[in-house]
Amino acid sequence: MTLDTIQARIDTAARGAGRDPATVHLIAVSKVQPLGRVEAVLTQGHRIFGENKVQEAEGKWPDLQARFPGVALHLVGPLQSNKTKPAAALFDAIHSVDREKIARRLATHAQELGRAPEIFLQVNTGEEPQKAGALPSEIDALTAACRAMDLPVRGLMCLPPAEEEAALHFALLAKLAERNGFTGLSMGMSGDFETAIALGATHVRVGSAIFGARVPTPAG
Repeated sequence: MTLDTIQARIDTAARGAGRDPATVHLIAVSKVQPLGRVEAVLTQGHRIFGENKVQEAEGKWPDLQARFPGVALHLVGPLQSNKTKPAAALFDAIHSVDREKIARRLATHAQELGRAPEIFLQVNTGEEPQKAGALPSEIDALTAACRAMDLPVRGLMCLPPAEEEAALHFALLAKLAERNGFTGLSMGMSGDFETAIALGATHVRVGSAIFGARVPTPAG
């Protein structure tokens, strides 16, 4: 599948939901992808990319951003507290803030750096114990805490359980976002982004459908 094909499907899904396609942003998730594949997508003109790990992004993107101006970089994977400073410096948006400790560190870095990435609060909509994300019952309090720190919280993000109907989780995320006055919804991946768009997604995270199968990292 090509970038153009994915974008056409996004546009069709948005129009089918009565939405302006320009309100849906495609994040090309380039984690663990060979540099040549990433450069090919950049050469086609795409400029919004997602990475899962701060360290991988640090090694990959400064050079690419120098060569391809206008790239917006989104962190879509978990953020550890010891990585908040480099994340705040490198990323334009962070989709995985799930606790007040991380938010507080990002607020401190924003003061130091004079800039802050856009924030999406990650919600563990399936309440899975092994998965990152604040519980739905915790989102109102986390939202209030982030706003008290003057963090630019754009919206919410979720990763539905693989074995459950994604639409139910997308609908829950949209309800939580509306209750807290958010317009941003980061939800939907290669297999379900059209469903996510129908339920209000503003950011869809598509990797394998654009780049092909991920290249596994070496063991150890």
